[in-house]
Amino acid sequence: MKGKQKKPNPAQEAIQAGCRLVKHNPVLGPLLERAETRFDDSYPMAREDWAWVDANGTIYANSHRRAAPQEWAYVLAHCLLHLALGHIREDRDGDPLWNAACDCVTARYLADLHIGSAPGELSAPLPSNAREEEKLYLWLKEHRDPAYFCFSTMSGGRADMAWRPRISFYWQGGPTDWRQLFAESLRDALRAAVDYAGGVRVEPGGCKKMGPIQRAQEWFLSSYPLLGGVASGFQLVDDPLTVQRMDISVAAISVHMREIYVNPAAHLTEAEWRFVLAHEYLHAALCHEQRLGSRDPELWNAACDYVINQWLRDMEVGSMPEGLLFDPELSGLSAESIYDLLAANLRKYRRMAQHDILFGPTGWRGSKDFVDLDAWCRSAIQRGLDYHQAHGRGYLPANLVEEIRALSQPPIPWDVKLARWFDERFEPLEKRRTYARLSRRQSSTPDIPRPSWRYEEEAHAGRTFGVLLDTSGSMDRNLLAAALGAVASYSAVRDVNRVRVVFCDASPYDQGYMEVSDIASSVKVRGRGGTVLQPGVELLEYAPDFPKEAPVLIITDCECDRLNLYGRDHAFLVPRGRSLPFLPKGPVFYLE
Repeated sequence: MKGKQKKPNPAQEAIQAGCRLVKHNPVLGPLLERAETRFDDSYPMAREDWAWVDANGTIYANSHRRAAPQEWAYVLAHCLLHLALGHIREDRDGDPLWNAACDCVTARYLADLHIGSAPGELSAPLPSNAREEEKLYLWLKEHRDPAYFCFSTMSGGRADMAWRPRISFYWQGGPTDWRQLFAESLRDALRAAVDYAGGVRVEPGGCKKMGPIQRAQEWFLSSYPLLGGVASGFQLVDDPLTVQRMDISVAAISVHMREIYVNPAAHLTEAEWRFVLAHEYLHAALCHEQRLGSRDPELWNAACDYVINQWLRDMEVGSMPEGLLFDPELSGLSAESIYDLLAANLRKYRRMAQHDILFGPTGWRGSKDFVDLDAWCRSAIQRGLDYHQAHGRGYLPANLVEEIRALSQPPIPWDVKLARWFDERFEPLEKRRTYARLSRRQSSTPDIPRPSWRYEEEAHAGRTFGVLLDTSGSMDRNLLAAALGAVASYSAVRDVNRVRVVFCDASPYDQGYMEVSDIASSVKVRGRGGTVLQPGVELLEYAPDFPKEAPVLIITDCECDRLNLYGRDHAFLVPRGRSLPFLPKGPVFYLE
């Protein structure tokens, strides 16, 4: 025997049809998906009531009310707008004036959104001042006009919204921020309408809802001018198969391809994606690939990550995900300085590297494309900085501002840096008056002896330094000539008359003290074999006629072993594109 078939409930079908109408609306549809609609007899309702809503997003509809789907769509949208506009407040709970003001504003929104059709008792003419809840609430306190109390979805002037302590379940990820959700859906609906008008999509409701990654990217383009220009030049690749094949756990950037790769499986929040995208944008904006030089790529990547993560935390851009490289003790250091520190523990920090910079192919950094992209990135971050500061858009670390400004200026030539090194070690000599050698007498007073200005002999005694010159076969003759010419010129200008010169290849060749004019003109390079610099250092260190406080200038192509300089003040002149195989304590000037 067949069981009795359950008869369809026309009232239930009508409210379900009304829900479908609201879900098709791009503005309120996302809110209804998070809300809960109840349509049963478990709560008391008067026959004339329609529905009411609480702060948790539960809509209680009158199951005994018979209405058309369009009317239910209007009532449900009315309740959702109370949530979306933040009307349900604990401090105003049960206040009929506040409820009336909110009902009027909600009715005004529904008239503009054109959702459903207003039931007869809710279709009264709208007041002209139903624009802002607070102003209307204060106005009703003085006037109490009954025409403003006929827009509630509950009969008898009762409130159609109620405050209840917010409940969150672990599978929901916390209480819903209805105002934020409404803002996001409104933004998505506006974008869909613009795209539809431009022929990008087939229909306004057919676009895919933006996820947290896309919303984070959009935030930079619309609300963060410092990195907005950089963000506009990179394409976001979020294809799961692509990032899985490239073994990208969270994100990576390729300046060569002008693409940023993000892994949706990382399951980060929108705030965390803002942090991650800003991190990648700064890699490009600060020209980290160009500044790699001959450094170890993995270690350089880690050094840049430490700097960027510290800046983004100080700037409060998004929220830093767990597991990123961060050390407060490295705050204030440049990427180059941090790299030198990490190089002391190479094995440890290579394992910690994130590898989020995808360096271009060999030789690409010397191509025209790299120069154009590098110039574009520097220009974009510079314009963003100017706009950010001009409009007071927030705090920026001083080191970041200094680095951006430095990128916009041409690099300081190596010979200028070398001149500064000379200035710090050889202060200008002061002349003193002496009668030991008189100056010429003036013709007007021939009988009056006048002193002359002379340097003291003691001042010249300690003004010297050592030059340790790598004469191996790999050293370029043009760079040798340029380096020796600069050393001779700066020495002569700073009253350094004699320099101790040692040539080194397979063994040292002591040239003794030489006049600075002879360094660049009459030096004959000997050797041209392999490079062993340590014997030359020891020759200078133990030479009885070479002062202990005299600095040493080392000109080498870096194909040498680790040096023990015995704590002596020193500097290196190295050809561009080479790097020392050890961590020097003195400055390094790159010849080019």
